[in-house]
Amino acid sequence: MTNQELKFILQQGEGLSIEFKERINNIDKEIIAFANSKGGRIFLGVDDKGKIKGISITNKLKSQIQDIARNCDPLIDVKIKKFADIVIIEVEEGKDKPYKCSSGFYLRQGANSQKMSRDEILDFAIGQGKIRFDEQINDKFDFKKDFDEEKLNRYLELAKITKNIKKESILINLGVAVLEKGKFKLNNAGVLFFAKNPERFFLTSNVICINYRTDEKLDILDKKIFDDGIINNIQEAINYAKKHIDVEYEIKTFKRKEIPQYPEEAVRESIVNSIMHRDYFEKSGDILVEIFRTKIDFSNPGGLVPWLDKKDFGKKSGARNKIIANLLSKTEFVEKVGTGINRIRLSMKEAGLSKPVFDFDKNSFSVILEGRKVGEKVGEKVGEKITENQKRIIQFIIKNRYISAKELSTLVGISSRKIEENIAKLKQKNILKRIGSAKGGYWKIIG
Repeated sequence: MTNQELKFILQQGEGLSIEFKERINNIDKEIIAFANSKGGRIFLGVDDKGKIKGISITNKLKSQIQDIARNCDPLIDVKIKKFADIVIIEVEEGKDKPYKCSSGFYLRQGANSQKMSRDEILDFAIGQGKIRFDEQINDKFDFKKDFDEEKLNRYLELAKITKNIKKESILINLGVAVLEKGKFKLNNAGVLFFAKNPERFFLTSNVICINYRTDEKLDILDKKIFDDGIINNIQEAINYAKKHIDVEYEIKTFKRKEIPQYPEEAVRESIVNSIMHRDYFEKSGDILVEIFRTKIDFSNPGGLVPWLDKKDFGKKSGARNKIIANLLSKTEFVEKVGTGINRIRLSMKEAGLSKPVFDFDKNSFSVILEGRKVGEKVGEKVGEKITENQKRIIQFIIKNRYISAKELSTLVGISSRKIEENIAKLKQKNILKRIGSAKGGYWKIIG
């Protein structure tokens, strides 16, 4: 441990493998939670905000910590280290799960130690069977050839973490790498986030976005496949949805108001939820963002985690990919782990839209959002009446002012000649104006 590494950990804050405690009280549940999960470190003498308060390091204190660990059932071996005015308690992942302390069973969930019933812990332990996908060391990954430092820098920027130590130490502290027999290795979470080409290692790392003309899976207007790491996949999928979602364009007294068909927060949370909770072991399906005329369907392989009962859906959280969830929880894409479902519900309610539909079984999960009917208020300027096709032309121009007549023809579903005729009428009504040349210019909505 160095001063720089400690500073980095304090800045990063509590997480899946880090816990801050000012005093020794109740550390048994933290020890249990780490042993039942993937291990972690308790920094004794540090408050919840990452401020060093200090603690008197005595032989008595060390004995107390060891006694607490030995009184767990089964007993747990811990390592005690000291640095400056703090004590670091290192807890390894237990080999004899589940573990119990005097107050019950605990499991690490994000930055918290969550109490669970024994049946839940047993279900969890049985359901593991093998190591979690995101925790598995990826032996095919060559750090020198395959690591993308720009992606790490982008992540640190989003997480507001200062890069003040070596990248290898950063990756280890983020929980995505280990030093194994002198060789530096990334786990699957690290590869999904920081590989130059994730598709070289997984068939399950991409996100497919599709835009349909109607509410049926028949006429595809556009399709994109994104496979450039979890952060880029999220951003690209969000951008794709924004581009293809209709916008209600309200013009009154020469003022413009844009109202999207779906609340942006619901779209973002649905995309993040699909990527965060995907079953990456399952190779028979993909993460899909399917945009229809009046609805969006977000789906991913992998239903509810085995240890989460259906009746607790939306009330309790259980991450299938704990490291992925922990990394995303530090970015702007996730405000708080475990709140995504309720945020989708709330944002749809506040927008005055139908309740989102959540459909899941053991193998898949989907979120369906029904959007508002757009176009009814388009063209209200000074009482002008415009046709449905003209409304749609305006909507697509709002999203892309450089759009061509040919592209409009495909999106609106009428001939290029009809597009030109409608554009001419919109110009006559002083609603639409061309700025610049036919090739290098753009459209401007007057309002």
